[in-house]
Amino acid sequence: MASSTGIGQPPQKQDSQPGKQYLMDPIPKSIADDYKSSNKLVGKIALVTGGDSGIGRAVSHLFAVEGATIAFTYVKGEEEKDAEDTLNILKEAKHPEAKDPIAIPTDLGYDENCKKVVEEVVSKYGQIDILVNNAAEQHKASSVEEIDEDRIIRVFRTDIFSYFFVTRYVQNFGFWHSLKHMKKGSSIINTLSLTAYIGNPKLLDYTAAKGATIAFTRGLANQLLEKGIRVNGVSPGPVWTPVNAAALSEEENAELGKSEVPMKRAGQPYELAPSYLFLASNLDSSYYTGQVLHPNGGTSVNG
Repeated sequence: MASSTGIGQPPQKQDSQPGKQYLMDPIPKSIADDYKSSNKLVGKIALVTGGDSGIGRAVSHLFAVEGATIAFTYVKGEEEKDAEDTLNILKEAKHPEAKDPIAIPTDLGYDENCKKVVEEVVSKYGQIDILVNNAAEQHKASSVEEIDEDRIIRVFRTDIFSYFFVTRYVQNFGFWHSLKHMKKGSSIINTLSLTAYIGNPKLLDYTAAKGATIAFTRGLANQLLEKGIRVNGVSPGPVWTPVNAAALSEEENAELGKSEVPMKRAGQPYELAPSYLFLASNLDSSYYTGQVLHPNGGTSVNG
């Protein structure tokens, strides 16, 4: 029997991308037991890309518990079951002062789709206070020769282009709405990865895209200082999520985290969500911008 901590999950491999959370054994744990809300995000509107499963689901749930209204995206035609499950979880967690959550099907790798997502969220809720750029995909390769043009473009579309596109429209929806940009005090949080710091040879294109995201986070933080908008990142280590279930082999999924980090296990999504909450909340992180939090099971990194 696999344990809830992520130690000892049985061998498994999903045959198609994106991975599906409902097919995983055990199901990744999105909700912390006995968590008590402090109402840190009451009145806030949060957009979480890739929020249907994994880290995105855990972050969406914790934000909802803390009072935020949640909009999240998922891959159109591929992740309906996970998106439906997440919507039900968010409705159950909904704060009395929050509005109903919404799930938006799309492919975020394209500029026009990102524009439509932001339009839908602002049209429904009137604003966006917190943006979590979290959508991701990864594929294994034993050598750089295996990574052709189509694949690297696809990975970069999801893992870095979408971050640029969504952020761009969140910052500039004045052309169709009365608001000009996110308000002073808003927060942008990008999901990074330990792979970008240690250089994973089996996930070369993903590692490169996440490296670009680190630089994007730091540059954007400096660019938005004058607007009073904070930009930070969370850089997870190995985590039991559908991204890994679809990308790694059966044996690699069974051993996830055991030889990679000092804690010798994969993290669970709920263990990472508080890092995002910390960075989203001005009560906690008003003096943080251009920074990266590293919930990674004990690996020391520079940056």
